Amino acid sequence: AEGALSISVSGRFQTPALSNDRIEELAALRALIEVELATRALPRAHMALVERLQTINNAISVAVAKADAVTYIRTNLEFHRTLYLRAQAPAMLATVETVWLQMGPTMRALYGRLQRKDPPMHHRLILAALKAGDEPGLRVAVRADVTQGLRMLAR
Repeated sequence: AEGALSISVSGRFQTPALSNDRIEELAALRALIEVELATRALPRAHMALVERLQTINNAISVAVAKADAVTYIRTNLEFHRTLYLRAQAPAMLATVETVWLQMGPTMRALYGRLQRKDPPMHHRLILAALKAGDEPGLRVAVRADVTQGLRMLAR
């Protein structure tokens, strides 16, 4: 029902192939919803949250150093979810989690293509914007973070 799996003609479950149009659509959804969630979270962001996000981002760095794609993806989503929980917008969070679910296999392919050596640079910008209470900076950083890699896949 959430679009993460489809049933083949033979009755086997499989992950649906994502066309360039579908990748663009999901990237646009992420940009709209996640920027809104981050903006709503900003007034409720406190230093304990920023410190928690920094700890998660450090775990992302470890996953990158080990070339551990599964941990990288899981921890990256944890970073975003931890921030978005502060938005206190459960319907929006549920919607974005459905988008993440649909993109799981694509995220794995993207990780392999990017050959990451560093954690996402936009996370540092997100953290800086949260510390400064900089809503425009937060919007730009989140939008860039959630769309940059996906747009590479659609080329």
